[in-house]
Amino acid sequence: MKPVRLTNEALKAAAEVLAARDRHLASIYQIHGAPPMWARRPGFSTLLRIVLEQQVSLVSARAMFARLKSNIAPFTPEAFIASGEAYLRSLGVTRQKAHYCVQVAQAFMNSHLDKIVRMNDEEAHATLLQIKGVGPWTANIYLLMALRRPDIWPDGDVALATAVGKLLKMNPRPAFTELAQIAERWRPYRSVAARMLWQYYLAERKRR
Repeated sequence: MKPVRLTNEALKAAAEVLAARDRHLASIYQIHGAPPMWARRPGFSTLLRIVLEQQVSLVSARAMFARLKSNIAPFTPEAFIASGEAYLRSLGVTRQKAHYCVQVAQAFMNSHLDKIVRMNDEEAHATLLQIKGVGPWTANIYLLMALRRPDIWPDGDVALATAVGKLLKMNPRPAFTELAQIAERWRPYRSVAARMLWQYYLAERKRR
């Protein structure tokens, strides 16, 4: 059975279902409507960028990604491997992330991810975790944004914890284990709930 891929129409319909079921998500939906898809094209470039986004701000990750794109041409797994970790470090990538970048490139070079689109969520997640540098959060963000799976919860996402804490008036914000338990109520559309919460988080930041 082919895995379900979220479409714009399905995203809107799922947001309506969640808003009808959950008063907190309803408050987001009433103000902001259906969330953006925030989709990314599956492939090397996207997984690499998500690795760069680990534990840093999106602004600094975006700047590093742009620097790599302007210095490595063509922007392919082969070119990354040929460049080597020392060159990536010379561009400002940390030693650890330079190693991870090359590991991601190797995974695409050796066809490790060729069948991931046809795998179910658990198989796809496990396959991504076999790549050094790809942890649960990175794997889940790839499944959620690149493969557009409808029921993925990105454990360890600080923005989601902050959004839920504010929305549910929890101080301090929930721990990630508690957050995952809260997210259970949003099955089978946890990916859509995550998008609604990111939408809320970004709107609240703009208000400051």
